[in-house]
Amino acid sequence: MKDDAKQALTPKLRFPEFLEAEGWHEKALKDICSINPPSDDLPDSFVYIDLESVEGGILNSRNRINKKDAPSRAQRLLRNGDVVFQIVRPYQRNNLFVQFEGYDQYVASTGYAQLRANDSDAFLYQVVHTDPFVDKVIAKCTGSSYPAINSSDLADVCLFVPANPREQQKIADCLTSLDEVIAAQGRKVEALKAHKKGLMQQLFPREGETVPRLRFPEFRNTGEWEEKKLEVIGRVIRGSSPRPQGDSRYYSGPVPRLMVQDVTRDGKWVTPRIDSLTEEGAKLSRPCPAGTLTIVCSGTVGVVSFLAVDACIHDGFLALIDIDESIATKDFLFHSLSTLREQFEKGATHGGVFTNLTTSGIKEFKIYCPNIPEQAKVADCLSFIDAQIAAESEKLDALKTHKKGLMQQLFPSPEGD
Repeated sequence: MKDDAKQALTPKLRFPEFLEAEGWHEKALKDICSINPPSDDLPDSFVYIDLESVEGGILNSRNRINKKDAPSRAQRLLRNGDVVFQIVRPYQRNNLFVQFEGYDQYVASTGYAQLRANDSDAFLYQVVHTDPFVDKVIAKCTGSSYPAINSSDLADVCLFVPANPREQQKIADCLTSLDEVIAAQGRKVEALKAHKKGLMQQLFPREGETVPRLRFPEFRNTGEWEEKKLEVIGRVIRGSSPRPQGDSRYYSGPVPRLMVQDVTRDGKWVTPRIDSLTEEGAKLSRPCPAGTLTIVCSGTVGVVSFLAVDACIHDGFLALIDIDESIATKDFLFHSLSTLREQFEKGATHGGVFTNLTTSGIKEFKIYCPNIPEQAKVADCLSFIDAQIAAESEKLDALKTHKKGLMQQLFPSPEGD
C-alpha cells in the first residue's frame, strides 16, 4: 500500500456529489464519538436494557424497574441518538440505535458501551457494524467463554470515516432506509409465525380435551381424536457421538452431523452445515436417512425437524423411526409434536447444566390422532403457512445479504484493491 493510501481510502461506491471529495481518513473510535459519557443520576424508575433485551438492533423487551431494585450493572443513562455497542461477544453485532418514543427513560447494562456521535449518530451505528471494525474489536477481546473488550481498548479501535459530515449522513440515510425495509419484512415473518402458533392452538386439542376448538367442516361429526403413545406410533432412538470429541479419526469428514444450531437456523427441513464426521466416526454415531423426524432432547428440548439429507445425529437428539403412518402421518406428527414443547420441558430431567429429555420418557408422551384424511387436512393447512413463512424468510435473508454487500461497497476496506 502506498504511503498516501495509508492516510486516506476511497470506497468502491460513492454518491455522485462526493465523487471528487477527499478520501476517507482513519480515526480512532474515541475521535468520532464520546464513549460512556458522564450522565446524570439514574431516575427513580426506568426501562433496563441488558444483553437479553436486544435482538437484531431492536429492543424487544421493555422491562421497567425501580432504581432501588436495579442490578449494579445498570449504569448507562441513554439519550436519543446514542448507540449501545455490545462489548461482550461483540461478534453477535447485537447493538442498538437509541430512538425511543414516549417519555420513558432508558438505562443500559455495562455489557454495552455507550457511544455518542460527534457528527452523524446514524452513521456511527452503521460503521460499527462493518466487518473491518468488528474484526478489530474481536481481535482485542479477552476471555474464552464470554470474549469481551473493555471500553478503553474499544476507544482505540480504528475505522475509516469521510471528513464531510454530509457524506456520513447520506450513507446513514441510505442504510437506515434499508434497515426499515428489513425491519418491516422481519415483522411480516413474525406475524406469520404468530398466526401459525395461534392456529395450531385451535387445530389441536388442548390438554385434557379430545377434540380441537377449530375443525374443518367435513370432520365436525367424525368423533373424538384417539390418544396414542409415541412408542405405539414409531420407534424412539437416541443419537450417539464418537469419543473423544474432536478426534481427527472421527471428526471433520464428509458425513454431516446434525447440530441444534442447524435446527434453529433451518426450521422444518434441516441441512446440517456446522459439523461433520469421518466414515469411521459415523460408525460410532447414529446415521439417519433423509426424512427422519428428529427431536432435540438436550438443552432446548422439544424442537422438532426433518433431516433434509442423510446425516448423523448426536446424543443431544432423539429420532422417531419406523413410523406407522396408518396411525399418524409424518407431517401430522411434525405439527402435533411441535405443540408439545411445554410438555416436553416439564417431562425433561433438570440436573446439572443441561435439561434432558430421555428416550424412555418420550416414549410415554401421548398425542391425539384423528383419522388419516383429517390429519392430512390439518397438516396441509399448516404446511401451507410453513411455505409462506419460508418464502418470506428467504426475502428477509436476501435483504440482509443485499445490505451486507452494499456496506462492503459504501465503506472502504484497508484490505481492498
